[in-house]
Amino acid sequence: MTLADMQTTKVPLRDPAQVMRLARLGSLHQSRLSFMRILVRRMAREGWTFDRPVFDINDSGVGQAVLSAHGPERTYSLVAFAHDLPAEKRSDRVIAEAWDCTFTLFDGVPTSEDIERLSKNVPLQEAGRVTGAELSVSRANRSVRLWEHVVSSLADGQQPDQDKIDAVGYLMRTTAVYGSGKLGAADREMIADRPEFATPFQVEMLSVFLTRAFVRDLVQHMANTRAASMGKTAATLDPGVARTMGIGNSTGLGMAPFLLNHPVLFSNWITARETAIARVRSVETATAREVATFKELFARSVQSVETWHSEHPIQLEKLARLRADLKKLSSHLPSVDLTLDTPWDPVFLWAQDNLGLDAQEWLASLLLEPYGHLVDDLADNMAADNTPTFRIAGAMTLGGLRDILKDAYGWALDTDWQEPDNKARAWYVSEEKLEPRLGERFEEPIEDYEQPLAPGLDAAILNQAMAHWPMNTSVAEFLLRHPEHRHIIRRAQIVGRAPFAEIRDNTISKDVLPIDMLRCKLAFFGAIHFDPRSDRWVRICMYANAPFPDEIQSRDADFWIYPEGSEV
Repeated sequence: MTLADMQTTKVPLRDPAQVMRLARLGSLHQSRLSFMRILVRRMAREGWTFDRPVFDINDSGVGQAVLSAHGPERTYSLVAFAHDLPAEKRSDRVIAEAWDCTFTLFDGVPTSEDIERLSKNVPLQEAGRVTGAELSVSRANRSVRLWEHVVSSLADGQQPDQDKIDAVGYLMRTTAVYGSGKLGAADREMIADRPEFATPFQVEMLSVFLTRAFVRDLVQHMANTRAASMGKTAATLDPGVARTMGIGNSTGLGMAPFLLNHPVLFSNWITARETAIARVRSVETATAREVATFKELFARSVQSVETWHSEHPIQLEKLARLRADLKKLSSHLPSVDLTLDTPWDPVFLWAQDNLGLDAQEWLASLLLEPYGHLVDDLADNMAADNTPTFRIAGAMTLGGLRDILKDAYGWALDTDWQEPDNKARAWYVSEEKLEPRLGERFEEPIEDYEQPLAPGLDAAILNQAMAHWPMNTSVAEFLLRHPEHRHIIRRAQIVGRAPFAEIRDNTISKDVLPIDMLRCKLAFFGAIHFDPRSDRWVRICMYANAPFPDEIQSRDADFWIYPEGSEV
């Protein structure tokens, strides 16, 4: 079946009412359409090359480096600053003021004057400023115990302990990667027409990809320096060992409102994934190679789940259910005849009826893997220009608007909003760091500062306000009397055209788990091994098992996300 044949799928996309629940969104896994994997495939396909024109780091691990990525038309350079950070200043919190390393992604190759300018600003992060020549600003801290273990092992002429590496997964973790105009960096509109940045968040993904290479070089440098001070020669970090380490990330509430604040963009992400799933479910026959690829990656992904560590009760419970479900699925698959017509749809439907949400979405992602030729083109549709979409259609009747409300916000119209538990939380922005926060509405004086991040409640209030108006009244006439409803009418009209734009759950209830929103976004980034530290911040790993820049043409640029060494 050709790609053209698959544009209109025999199997329909799943209902947004099923997909857009927080529990399901908080169970998503990385896939072929995750942004890291899209970038790595592009770099390999286009033959990107890399070099390190600057590496001026002293024996104390302080200094600067430049790592450049050369694409078909343009070059981008990570400018890295390494610092000697006292232990008492090391913090993953957004209010930190010092870090082990700070970075910017430069548009081109920086001159010595550029590096001098950046050295006075990038280490300051929010207290500094960059220019339109910079595309992102970021920072990272060491995983102290693993860093010391790797440095000391290499300095003693030995490879580090793989079990200790697996328990952590990274030598450094970023605490923020800022793009899209933050701190003076280039706005996305300035670079969105570049093919390499057409997919969302490619600037940030490139920055982290190069950061991982810098961290590998820095830990080797520190081992070499320590060994030399003892009259020894350090061991070279084994490439296979290095490859198992990604870049960690600590993400908190600052990321959670993103999905609510970018409904069109969010809808495009979900629509791309759901379309990909529907295309694969519609495949008429599976080739022997496609079946073999699925089975191999099934085993490798199970291996990855087995090494997924967490200490948080919520995640421990989810992991236990996921592992039990994968055993159930492993037992079921031998009874499935994948040579029959539409082989994948029965597997998908069986999982929907017999497995939990985590395993259902794990399988949905895995089913895409053998079908890059059918689904990878969807990456081109994941960005969004929000400007025209946000224009309110004043000619719409209230009857048409009510139909949208009943469809997209029916759950909210049926919610008792007088019940305190249903509006126990309130989103606001902290005065100190201008970062989103989630507080207790009835325990803290925050309601006057509440952000419009409860569309369900707003939809219910709008529906009530419309109750005594004739349904043939235009939205424009209604808004002349009730302009306070502009924002929710705009959202409703967006959902009318982009059905996956809205989370169909209560974002201010006492039971809301912000980590569901965090995991959803991070899964689209391509993160694995989510490790919640509370209900509102999580640690993840990025680029574990990915090829390094010097391996981009010699290593697997497609299925690297799955650990090697396990086959059916």
